[in-house]
Amino acid sequence: MAAAATAKTMRALQYDKYGGGAEGLKHVEVPVPAPKEGEVLIKMEAASINPIDWKIQKGMVRPFLPKKFPFVPVGDLSGEVVELGAGVSGFKPGDKVISMSFPNCGGLAEYAVAPASLTAALDYKTPGGAALRSPSGKKYDAVAHCAPPAPWSTFKNVLADAGGAVVDVTPGIAATATAFLHKVTFSKKRLVPLILMPKKEEMEWLADMAKQGKLKTAIDSTYPLSRAHEAWAKSMEGHATGKIIVEMGSTD
Repeated sequence: MAAAATAKTMRALQYDKYGGGAEGLKHVEVPVPAPKEGEVLIKMEAASINPIDWKIQKGMVRPFLPKKFPFVPVGDLSGEVVELGAGVSGFKPGDKVISMSFPNCGGLAEYAVAPASLTAALDYKTPGGAALRSPSGKKYDAVAHCAPPAPWSTFKNVLADAGGAVVDVTPGIAATATAFLHKVTFSKKRLVPLILMPKKEEMEWLADMAKQGKLKTAIDSTYPLSRAHEAWAKSMEGHATGKIIVEMGSTD
């Protein structure tokens, strides 16, 4: 195992009951978590708030999640490995990584633990990592839809005339019905609902695509940890046009 992080405590945001929205998030000082077997401890640089995060807070998957209160939310992580749990290989302290920690989450904090099996090397602040922004004025062969539900008309005009696909990672009933219609009519422009089952090798492939500049995502807004409740409220409003990022090292 690598040497433990020098910090003993960290800043974090947590909630201690269902409901409450952004106002339910409380700034706290808590112990830095220790990685268990198969986990890595990450010094956080940035986390991305997704609709599932506040839906868990609203109790939409109770009593299964959270497993216990108080709970530090957000499972999309990026930062620097500082400690390895037992049995972890392929990483070392100092490695810049992205990771998914779900359902344990913990991303709205200065440090977070994550499964090594869902961690991949990619520096959030290098050109490869920072290039996760979408150019404008173009038509696309494929679009990943990660925001709240939107009508098909929102997407069809930005797909290439020859055809393309919109992959909906938060599909609802309307999206599923639209996808079925496109499939049975052999439409060139199609909506494809996606149920996420993350795998390490797929994350590594995505990280490599980002490094090559072939994968770009839109960033709606960025907030420091001290204003993470504003980022939370922005996500709940349902009007974000890209990822909502909380950066741990940013200042007001």
